[in-house]
Amino acid sequence: MGRLDPAARAALLRAGVRRRHDPGDVLIHEGLLETHVFLLEDALVKVTVLLPAGRQALMAIRVSGDLVGEMSALNAVPRSATVIACRHSTVHQIGREAFRSFLRQHADAAIEVAGIVSDRLRAANRRRADFASYPVKVRVARALAEIGSWYGRRAPTGIAVDIELTQTELATLCGAADITVHKVLRELRESGLITTGYRGFVIRDAEALQDLGLMTRDTRSEGFV
Repeated sequence: MGRLDPAARAALLRAGVRRRHDPGDVLIHEGLLETHVFLLEDALVKVTVLLPAGRQALMAIRVSGDLVGEMSALNAVPRSATVIACRHSTVHQIGREAFRSFLRQHADAAIEVAGIVSDRLRAANRRRADFASYPVKVRVARALAEIGSWYGRRAPTGIAVDIELTQTELATLCGAADITVHKVLRELRESGLITTGYRGFVIRDAEALQDLGLMTRDTRSEGFV
C-alpha cells in the first residue's frame, strides 16, 4: 500500500470486499485453483508450502499493506502456497477481474506490483545463496534477526515477535534439520541472545544476533515498530 499514490490506494480498496479472520484461519489453500488476491489492511499472516511427509515449510511472513495471492490472479495457475492468519486480521478480498482491471487503469500501480514480485524473487535467490554459503547457526541467527527487524515490536526485554513460529517451520526456512535448529536455539538462549515461547520469541540482543548472522550494514534494518 505504501508504494501507491492516494488515488490508486483508494481505488484498490474499493475493488475489494472487507473480510475479518481469526488466528489460524486459512486465507489461501495451496493447490486450489483460485484467482482472487488479498490486500492486508490490518493483518499478520504466514506463507507456507507443503513438503514431503507432511512437513510445512515457512516461506514468508506478510503484514499490513502487503498483497498476497497475486501470482494466481495474474497467471490463473493453482495456488503455490498456503496463507494463514497469525492474529485477528482485516483484509480486502479482490477478484481477479477487478484486480486486473485496476492494474490496467493504474499503470504506476502495475509497475509497483511487478516490483513486488521482483523483490520477492530477489529475496528467494538470496536465501538460496545463504543455504550454500553459511553454516546452520549463521542461517538461523540471520533468519531470526530479519524476522525481528521487520515484524518485531519494542518491548522492555528486547524485540518481541508475536508470531507462532514452529521449530519445524524455522528449520525449513533455514534449510536445516529440526534437531540441528533445536541445538542452535538452545545455544542462542544460553548465550542470552533470545528467549522463546509458545507464541513467539524475544530478541534480547539484536546487535549480537545480527553479528552472528554475518549481516552487513546494508542487510541490517531498523524496521522495529
